[in-house]
Amino acid sequence: MKKFSVLLFAITIIACANEEKQTQTNETALFVPINETDYENAVIYEANIRQYSPEGTFEAFTKDIPQLKELGVKIIWLMPIHPISLTNRKAKGDLNVKDIEDEQERKKYLGSYYSVSDYTAVNSDFGTKEDFDKLVTTAHENGMFVILDWVANHTGWDHTWIQTNPDYYYKNDKGEVVDPINYATGESWGWTDVAHLNYENKELWEAMKKDMLYWVKEHNIDGFRCDVAGEIPTHFWEFVVPKLNEIKPVFMLAESEKKDLFYNAFDMGYNWEGHHIKNEIAQGKQSITEWDSYMKKIDSTFQKDDFLMNFVTNHDENSWNGTINERMGKAGKAMLALCYTLPGMPLIYSGQEYDLNHRLKFFEKDEIPKTKGEIWPILQKLGKLKNENPALNGGKNAATYTRIPTSKDKNILAFERKKEGNTIIYIANLSSEEITFTINYQGAFKNYINDETMTLDKVTTHRFAPWEYVILVK
Repeated sequence: MKKFSVLLFAITIIACANEEKQTQTNETALFVPINETDYENAVIYEANIRQYSPEGTFEAFTKDIPQLKELGVKIIWLMPIHPISLTNRKAKGDLNVKDIEDEQERKKYLGSYYSVSDYTAVNSDFGTKEDFDKLVTTAHENGMFVILDWVANHTGWDHTWIQTNPDYYYKNDKGEVVDPINYATGESWGWTDVAHLNYENKELWEAMKKDMLYWVKEHNIDGFRCDVAGEIPTHFWEFVVPKLNEIKPVFMLAESEKKDLFYNAFDMGYNWEGHHIKNEIAQGKQSITEWDSYMKKIDSTFQKDDFLMNFVTNHDENSWNGTINERMGKAGKAMLALCYTLPGMPLIYSGQEYDLNHRLKFFEKDEIPKTKGEIWPILQKLGKLKNENPALNGGKNAATYTRIPTSKDKNILAFERKKEGNTIIYIANLSSEEITFTINYQGAFKNYINDETMTLDKVTTHRFAPWEYVILVK
């Protein structure tokens, strides 16, 4: 009888294991690769694994992925996850780690994520490849996609190519591999911790393609955010992206606004120029006049199915140019809402959802706050609206964008987004003064932020406090 009980117990365990395995297989089978429809209503999240948690690991981040659904996140962009070179590792400014005499002091400098020593490995500080795979699987199970930050312009000085394939790199007159050069001035960018790759060598194209394909084939990632993409020949991207798409459809984000990148390679670029104008408006250095000129410019410059990523912060802005509060002050929330209502895709950077208000250290371990404060519920509402209302579609088949005239167009930005019978209107006083104005629009709407009714007509006077904004839903 005892043997029978043990056998029955064993059969039960095996059956449960098989059932669990089948459930996981079914969940994986339900996952569909990214497509152009996903671009329309997606929110993208930039994950800084090192600074996201006290542990700074894939595992710690993976635990929070279900929470990101609450913010409408559909695409997770992981900052570089690869091992970081020790040779020429930077500490801060022009200081190199090797120049620091104190051993304990040297240990705290972890180097730049963008100094990659091996494209096909993961930084052991973050965890293992199995941990990484669990992150990707968890994202897919939650209806999200994962893209890797890809640093194709340069490698760290520890990369094996320095020794095995030195012809992959630019060299000086002495035949020495060099750090990246500013083509406009002929001077170094100061990125002395990396070596500049030379795409005139077509063998490099094949090597880079192989390493990119590895992550799509072996680890099921969904695309790439490509660092300084405009500094690399467009023809390389046009060569490699179709190869990636042969494995599965991938999403390609360029850290660039270079328009020819979007013809046959990238899906989305950075809205750098628009971001800088937002900073300038917040600081009182520009007005809505410059914003309107910019919107007309991109409408005439880019093709209809090109689109850009909108943001108030990212890893570069936060660490080098300042926090949202430093750059935008009281204008921050109006600019955040603007990012969600413009054509394109809004970005959340690690910590932004937790009211991050300090510059994260770039070469050292730091940490974002993890307490939900004022911004989390705002991002929840904005994310839900972006996900669910076609009037905010912002990808290759975006909703229309129409500027609405007001009596104070230098300070009041008002525009309409419209698609499939849905209408959303954004109105904001983008100045540091109270503004009284009329708006040339007719209709009754719900204020999405506070659920109050707001009626618009040509004669009613509206008074907005400095940086006050509304999002109106038809």
